Amino acid sequence: MNNSTVHEKHTMSKFLKLAHKFNSFYLNGFQKKECRAFIVDGIQVGLVRATVTIELSRYPNVFIINPNSVTLNPAFRDYDERSANIESVLKDMKDKKLFITLKGWRDECYEVRTMFADQPLLKMDRSATCLFGICNYGVDINGYVNHPQKGLCIWLQQRSFTKQTWPGKWDNMVAGGLSVGYNIIETAHKEGEEEASLTADLMKNLHSAGTVSFFYESERGLFPDTEFVFDLELPPEFVPCNQDNEVEKFELLTACETINRILSPDFKTTSCPVIIDFLIRHGVINPENEPRFPELVELLHVPLQSLYTKYDNVRTENGLSKGE
Repeated sequence: MNNSTVHEKHTMSKFLKLAHKFNSFYLNGFQKKECRAFIVDGIQVGLVRATVTIELSRYPNVFIINPNSVTLNPAFRDYDERSANIESVLKDMKDKKLFITLKGWRDECYEVRTMFADQPLLKMDRSATCLFGICNYGVDINGYVNHPQKGLCIWLQQRSFTKQTWPGKWDNMVAGGLSVGYNIIETAHKEGEEEASLTADLMKNLHSAGTVSFFYESERGLFPDTEFVFDLELPPEFVPCNQDNEVEKFELLTACETINRILSPDFKTTSCPVIIDFLIRHGVINPENEPRFPELVELLHVPLQSLYTKYDNVRTENGLSKGE
């Protein structure tokens, strides 16, 4: 480690360290060059780690393995055929208990595409997308209160201890993945009702606040993620109530208490970007108290929509084709 790296580590704020954590793959993974491009219909839609590639090689009728890519068999010509063949492999790997993430099989699918505006090429169970580095999309609602005595306060939920991922960790008030068959607003309303009993009347105040995006890596896999963020001011007397048995409890915290919570190991790492973004937009985190403010803001908006295109361009410049 050189002197400049040591200096960087020592001067990094707690928020920036957290941003490096939830962008662990974006900042470190590409340099390792251990992943193969995942190609569908001639287009890169993901990345596959070496451990996953080894298992996929056992299904030569479905996947074509090359030194720098894993390609879904181009003989599968349409959405339904691709989806069915992928599902067959994934269920077989689940039955063989090859990957821990497949223990969380949901029978709930995400669309697979390079950019959000593109037509989906196939669907895949949400538990499996991290095996292929598929870009996922979700919806988050920041429920907040302008408390007459305490000022800005934020509702957080504690996840159920029975959830497959991040059990018992603290999380945003409402969050859910964008599943096949639901658009963004439909997902917001569905998750709001199920997780926090947000009525249609309360949801009239829902305000779109942009997106956050990041690229996280864990033992489960690769998680490039874009979250559609909404703010919802709630009356002081409102108390969220869970309906789907996925939440242990809710707490209303002041901005200072919220900061302490997200900096603790008890908070779900991949939900931190939404809260940090909220605190920035409401002036709680600002250039006056965060010396590396521009870096922090950038790491909340990793360019996932063009990331695999850029990755392909680098490979092409090095003399490697997409399908190689």
